[in-house]
Amino acid sequence: MIPIPEEKERLYELSVKQVKEIIEDESDPVALLAGTVCILKSNLPQAFWVGFYRVDPQKPEELVIGPFQGTFGCLRIPFGKGVCGHCAEIRQTMIVPDVEKFPGHIACDSRSKSEIVLPVFDHAGQLYAVLDLDSTLSNAWSEEDRRGLEQIVAALKEKL
Repeated sequence: MIPIPEEKERLYELSVKQVKEIIEDESDPVALLAGTVCILKSNLPQAFWVGFYRVDPQKPEELVIGPFQGTFGCLRIPFGKGVCGHCAEIRQTMIVPDVEKFPGHIACDSRSKSEIVLPVFDHAGQLYAVLDLDSTLSNAWSEEDRRGLEQIVAALKEKL
């Protein structure tokens, strides 16, 4: 089910508030990411899979999974490959209404039909990760989602 815009606004207000609460008392990046995933997976009914792909410090042109909630995901994604790798490369939010129409889409789970991926930057402005949300519904993600999720990744920035 895709919430109506007014409901999305309320869900994002709640999610931003909850993420800011966990940020207040926690400094460990993995704990912050795990808490954020849990909040988003719990609050967004259209989210089938929610997770981060972090930049691997040993292979800085590659993303490595985690934390996440959902079915098994791809463990590693090179920059430029699939929606997540493309987001990492261009460092801009991407909304993909139909993943089957995205050239080079990586089908980690064939049930995924639409996706939104956001770059996540650390306090120094370097790419730290991408936040990936998948839905089993086509056209599940909108500008309301972009705005809400961009508030969340902006809140994380100061602690990463």
